[in-house]
Amino acid sequence: MTDLAEFTGFVARDHGLAVVSTVRPDATINSSVVNAGVLPHPTTGVQTVAFVSRGDARRLAYLRATPRITVVLRAGWQWAAAEGPVQLCGPDDPLPGVDADGLRLLLRAVFTAAGGTHDDWETYDRVMAQERRTAVLMTPDRVYASR
Repeated sequence: MTDLAEFTGFVARDHGLAVVSTVRPDATINSSVVNAGVLPHPTTGVQTVAFVSRGDARRLAYLRATPRITVVLRAGWQWAAAEGPVQLCGPDDPLPGVDADGLRLLLRAVFTAAGGTHDDWETYDRVMAQERRTAVLMTPDRVYASR
């Protein structure tokens, strides 16, 4: 697999549930489960794998130190993985070209790309701001899957 087409197909197969792996400062691996999706990068338009992280999540500190992740989606015994460098976009990690309103809309876009729906976007926006949520945007340089 050389592009995100097959990877993207896995998003809907299990609610966008993904295992994300980062590197800790001691070079060990940290893994956690998130809801991830695929959408265009907000400033470059390049397809990215993205998820939203709480502002106090340990993984954000790890990503600031080593901005690279692996994301694995699975459905049954089939899986797809994407890995590459990340950019963070949030209140503590401003991304040039994305203002406060752009961040609000980006967090919504990531949520919906991961299969989420919401009937009260104002409440969603308020909670995202209170929790200092950050969009994690990975531009894959390697994509592979089970065969």
